[in-house]
Amino acid sequence: MCGIVGFTGRQQAAPILLNGLSKLEYRGYDSAGITTIENNHLFTKKAKGRLQNLKDLLKDENILGHVGIGHTRWATHGEANNINAHPHKNGKVTLVHNGIIENYIEIKKDLKKEGYKFTSETDTEVAAALLDELYKKNNDMVKSLHEASKIIRGSYAFVVLIDGDDSIYASRCASPMIAAIGDDGFYVASDVPAILAYTNTVSYTHLTLPTT
Repeated sequence: MCGIVGFTGRQQAAPILLNGLSKLEYRGYDSAGITTIENNHLFTKKAKGRLQNLKDLLKDENILGHVGIGHTRWATHGEANNINAHPHKNGKVTLVHNGIIENYIEIKKDLKKEGYKFTSETDTEVAAALLDELYKKNNDMVKSLHEASKIIRGSYAFVVLIDGDDSIYASRCASPMIAAIGDDGFYVASDVPAILAYTNTVSYTHLTLPTT
């Protein structure tokens, strides 16, 4: 099973993401990664294997950003490697995803006709491209997530970042996802242990998490 953590608020996101992912290691995984945003610049780092491998890669990095998402992946599509690890970016959309998109091959074929290219073997990168295509048309990620739900078959929990936008967007269908409010910001996670160190005020509704 995969793990998701997202944060937007007054604290630096990276330590919160890494701590949250460490609380989800019990779920099993084969790679881990995070993306943070600082002054509209996205910083992404991913690593195959244990979460400690990612932490080792980050120990000499100055990771800035009060907005970010993190993920631990258990391979469903594509082997366990750095390329297939989450987060995935296509166009303006960066995405982490739990679940399986059953019709991703058909969606991928259609998106290739629109000029999209793919570097990974995952259904997650396809979802990122689909959301990017929809977002280009309506400039509204909430609407794009709703439209995507009519196209996608399968189960999913998505947490989304958009270039130039300091909000986090989250949506789910038949996969666990929680949103939470704490003293220092807003959280989203695939399970409660990831955010218990920061808050116990939890919601199970779909939210757009604004900056504080």
